[in-house]
Amino acid sequence: MNQKIQQNKIITFGTFDIFHEGHKNFLKQARKFGDYLIVVVARDETVGKVKKRLPQNDESVRLKNIKESGLADEVILGSLGNKYEVIKKYRPDVICLGYDQKIFTENLREKLKEFNLSNVKIIRLKAYYPEKYKSSKLRNVIARSPSERSSREGDAAIS
Repeated sequence: MNQKIQQNKIITFGTFDIFHEGHKNFLKQARKFGDYLIVVVARDETVGKVKKRLPQNDESVRLKNIKESGLADEVILGSLGNKYEVIKKYRPDVICLGYDQKIFTENLREKLKEFNLSNVKIIRLKAYYPEKYKSSKLRNVIARSPSERSSREGDAAIS
């Protein structure tokens, strides 16, 4: 008799630009809430609309970086249309959100009810040294030339 093993699916979302230790910690934290981690990488077009600028790395690079990290079971690009469609499709048991993630989260509970997924747990993960590992801070350090930044500031932030 073939028995299907029930896995607890976790889904998480992000831009994951300049993939760093904070992102790795985020995915490791998410992994603890189930057996199968699905990471949804934001589309370039969506990032442009939401953040009013394109990511430094395009979506194919960001997708590849997460796949190569080995921290997720499945890595996919988000939808260009309905941002909640991926939740409806994958029907996760847990949704893990970043400590500072606000976009597309305000109506999340209502969307889960609409998809008949009221039992899904929404977990807000902890920050991992946000003063050091935050893409916007790293982008600023990387954008300045080495002569413009002190070795103390630059080397600490990108090591």
